Amino acid sequence: MARDVKKVVLAYSGGLDTSVILKWLQTTYGCEVVTFTADLGQGEELAPAREKALLLGIKPENIFIEDVREEFVRDYVFPMFRANAVYEGQYLLGTSIARPLIAKKQIEIARKVGADAVSHGATGKGNDQVRFELGYYALEPEITVIAPWREWDLTSRTRLLEFAESHQIPISKDKRGEAPFSVDANLLHSSSEGKVLEDPADDAPEYVYQRTISPESAPDKATVIEIGFQQGDPVSIDGELLSPATLLARLNELGKANGIGRLDLVENRFVGMKSRGIYETPGGTILLAAHRGIESITLDRGAAHLKDELMPRYAELIYNGFWFAPEREMLQAAIDLSQRYVTGTVKVKLYKGNATVIGRESPYSLYNQDLVTFEEGAVAYDHRDAAGFIKLNAS
Repeated sequence: MARDVKKVVLAYSGGLDTSVILKWLQTTYGCEVVTFTADLGQGEELAPAREKALLLGIKPENIFIEDVREEFVRDYVFPMFRANAVYEGQYLLGTSIARPLIAKKQIEIARKVGADAVSHGATGKGNDQVRFELGYYALEPEITVIAPWREWDLTSRTRLLEFAESHQIPISKDKRGEAPFSVDANLLHSSSEGKVLEDPADDAPEYVYQRTISPESAPDKATVIEIGFQQGDPVSIDGELLSPATLLARLNELGKANGIGRLDLVENRFVGMKSRGIYETPGGTILLAAHRGIESITLDRGAAHLKDELMPRYAELIYNGFWFAPEREMLQAAIDLSQRYVTGTVKVKLYKGNATVIGRESPYSLYNQDLVTFEEGAVAYDHRDAAGFIKLNAS
């Protein structure tokens, strides 16, 4: 039985699934629907989302479309990369990090328009339902959450299409057949899952890849770039100061052209199953290598090693949807403190799927060439002192 809901803010893409959800909310709950569409750099035209919402009876004042690319990169992607966050050793968390921002915007809109509920299009098998809802409840504990995929009986593609047709929801020709795989994308990455990708023993078809050319097809000549950092965040490429979103977009272009950032991964979902996905994170892959490069000369051993110990826990919190949790914020405070002197430039060579650091420089560098040189250096170092150090550690 439907709960008593007066107004709901729906995370709306304008696609078939969320359009069906929009109409289902109206017919099932008899409530007013407000749509929110975020431009996260997914590379899609957002005007059709407004047109579709209007067609489905949404009032113009209840349609919210917002370009959040700069906020996304500045306040979510960059803080995550300060931590060098990687889930299960490989995944750069491209989908995970976008969900808390969408949840935050939905709650802000709900407060603005006086909505008593929020809704999303995530399925009951995936991680995103957890991420959205933990975000909602962290920001507005008393909010009502509607998750249609856990409530309705539209359990097959056929029934979904029948519902759409019966309610005059436009269906594009490519949506009438079974999609070969599903895609989620934003400025940081694209992920492809399902259908042709479900068997982890099978190679992913080349047509799955959207953000990168194959490493084999990449140029035979390397591309060398220099990335500037200021307190842990990238601020420039080859000396040109860029906004966060512009900088990441530029790195995406460079990564794509050099076949960088492909990942074929079987991961452990928070909800308890394994899933296989194809992820493309061209700019993020370059950024991670460069950030670790600048940290290698600006962090002392203790801080660097502690960060590496904290990182898996931090990455798991983001993957599981705990961006707004106190423990993530506590870890972020420690990570940000470590970045005070992570300033300088890193030279990266991009070549056939690889991003390799080949130079790094900082005014706060802890690297002492006189100390490590095999030649006679200016810094006094008595090799015989090492004997006592070794004996103390061996005892």
